[in-house]
Amino acid sequence: MEVKVGIASFQGDVEEHLAATREALKKLGVKGLVATVKLPEEIESVDAVIIPGGESTVMGRLSSYKKSLDVLKRRIDEGLPVLGTCAGLILLAKRVYDRIVGETGQPVLGVLNILVERNTYGRQRDSFEAQIDVPPLGLNNFRAVFIRAPGILETESDVEILAYFAKRPVAVRQESILGTTFHPELSGSTAFHEELVRLAMGYRSR
Repeated sequence: MEVKVGIASFQGDVEEHLAATREALKKLGVKGLVATVKLPEEIESVDAVIIPGGESTVMGRLSSYKKSLDVLKRRIDEGLPVLGTCAGLILLAKRVYDRIVGETGQPVLGVLNILVERNTYGRQRDSFEAQIDVPPLGLNNFRAVFIRAPGILETESDVEILAYFAKRPVAVRQESILGTTFHPELSGSTAFHEELVRLAMGYRSR
């Protein structure tokens, strides 16, 4: 079986996710293609997608302008596996809140049943790393890199919390949707990308 993973390239740290996903395929011994996707027809062709970190407002506007947001939402609703990291998590969230302006009204996919707060841990200069455990993925002392990280304020009952930091959820799963407030592609581990590849294989074989 060969799977195709797309990295949404509206904006953000695309190259790091390309490299991490290719390494994940190699580690799992899975044949696959990793490519950037932006246009609706490109999104239609993949078995899983990654929405990287970046600037969520810009990403939302660019993707909705291209009608890609509509295609992405429909495919995720149909079961397409997705990994959203940092700004990508914000784009997935049902509700987005800002500490300064409150509800943002920005374009989002609204597929992940969480309330996210932007810039929970501060601005770029407040970025940091922390060691966290992710028991469902068998990870101990995982190096989590937080860069202008959002915070998950609320989760609904169908959302599984995969990891906490300072008693707050920082990684979640809802069926085939994975989301992190940190940047797993910068961790030196491909565990989250491997999990997405496994989900992609299951999706492909349906």
